Amino acid sequence: MYQNKSITVFEHDKLILKSAPRLLEQFEKYHGTRGTPYFSLIHKGVKFNQYVGVIQVGNTSIEVLPKTDRSTTDKSTWRNVLIQMLRITSGIEATSTSKSDLKLHSNSIFDLYIELFIKECEKLTHQGLAKKYRKVKENQTALKGRLHMPGQLRDNIIHKERFHVEYSKYDFNHLINQILKKTLIVLSQIPIRSDLRSRVKRQLLYFEEIGDCTVHERLFDQIHLNRKTERYSEALGIARLILLNYHPDISKGGNHVLALMFDMNQLWERFITKMMKLHLSDRYLVKAQGNKVFWSSHRSRKRLKPDILLLPRKEGDSKIVVDTKWKTPSKFYPSDNDLRQIFAYNRLFESQTGILLYPGPEKQTTGSFESEFGGTCTMQSINVLDEKGRLLVDKKLFKTIDINTDENLQTVQ
Repeated sequence: MYQNKSITVFEHDKLILKSAPRLLEQFEKYHGTRGTPYFSLIHKGVKFNQYVGVIQVGNTSIEVLPKTDRSTTDKSTWRNVLIQMLRITSGIEATSTSKSDLKLHSNSIFDLYIELFIKECEKLTHQGLAKKYRKVKENQTALKGRLHMPGQLRDNIIHKERFHVEYSKYDFNHLINQILKKTLIVLSQIPIRSDLRSRVKRQLLYFEEIGDCTVHERLFDQIHLNRKTERYSEALGIARLILLNYHPDISKGGNHVLALMFDMNQLWERFITKMMKLHLSDRYLVKAQGNKVFWSSHRSRKRLKPDILLLPRKEGDSKIVVDTKWKTPSKFYPSDNDLRQIFAYNRLFESQTGILLYPGPEKQTTGSFESEFGGTCTMQSINVLDEKGRLLVDKKLFKTIDINTDENLQTVQ
């Protein structure tokens, strides 16, 4: 029976595991000699970094939640915030309408991605798995395709009646389907809810004739989706997340480690980008991760890439560079490095306005650059929670952001 022990911490917290040596051992193995960005090892425990999500070790889930400051430490509030951010940034918010999806279980972040992967597999098998051509090399008693001479000389010097041939075969047993099957097998081996396990087993029936594959990071670089296989993109994205962060416990077999962790800085950036495209698109073209070359030589080129660039649609509005930061500054003044970064963005992208955007209680500090190019940098924090402790997703999110036009300040309503 599925029984899961749950431990909940916040990002940058320390977790002392003196009383759980087996759990600490698994963390040490996962960390290894090459390290991991998710956490660092400390004496008899671990210290988590800016990554949030869930690390599943056997039947124990360690849930790492985001938090903007120490004033609000309610775990259910921040668990809900993280789940909503993940749904919005992964594009699944509108499709997750089941009441069971909205319940905040202790391991709901983990279940959210497991269930999303199963849903994608169910959709693919309902539509019918895609076939692809693949190259086959094998020994046969009849000549089919072309003779593969290295294999023929290696295997059939004595067996003259056999042919080592190479030919193309059009079937379901290709790399994309193999990756999905591998992910389903991993999910069948780790502790998950009984209803999810039943759905995994049903899906595996559709992949009985699909072969196995060895998973490594370069494997996913070999996949090139086309018109017929584009529908696999969402499932492959989650499969990559699961397979590359799965560490089986080979020695004892009972404490497999699976990490579903997300960089909170990147998640915050994607969330703000989505919200700006939703609420500011009538006034601005919201461009994410645009870049320009700022230095070049005969050997290399260096680029600057602001998080968000707001390009005005109307005469009189100015171009705005937005740099998102998921942290709470101790003093509400920008650092020298952040100011230099905004100054370079303003200069290279021909903008007069730069915004450093933080989560937290509403504050604002605006200053001007003392140079012939001019321009301003505004350090702005915005509330991510409404009065009921829920994630803000409407226009109120940007109500305090001042946007400079040529001579006036206008507030986004």
